[in-house]
Amino acid sequence: QVQLVESGGGLVQAGGSLRLSCLASGRTFLRYSMAWFRQAPGKERECVVVVRWSGGSPYYADSVKGRFTISRDNAKNTVYLQMNSLKPEDTAVYYCAAGYTDSNDPKRYDYWGQGTQVTVSS
Repeated sequence: QVQLVESGGGLVQAGGSLRLSCLASGRTFLRYSMAWFRQAPGKERECVVVVRWSGGSPYYADSVKGRFTISRDNAKNTVYLQMNSLKPEDTAVYYCAAGYTDSNDPKRYDYWGQGTQVTVSS
């Protein structure tokens, strides 16, 4: 079992920055791919970024490339999402997820956090 707890959401003006954190419980953190998804009202949950347990470059959605950066501190069992140059269209609930997968399909992820709201005002 893995429990995920997100933090760091909030209200920010367009062009601003936020950093989300996802703290994972359990001693098998290293075995999981970690991802951030987001879901805006009336829209499907979409993958923002994946950092794979198998290594390699993270996957970023085209909409966030060059603006968002994922990092992983295995010693702290924490994944971070640094979000810069935020836009109103980034407004959504952001979820941290963990799974034995390299996919960006939310169905492939077994564990989810409760979500944290990010609101970007224009």
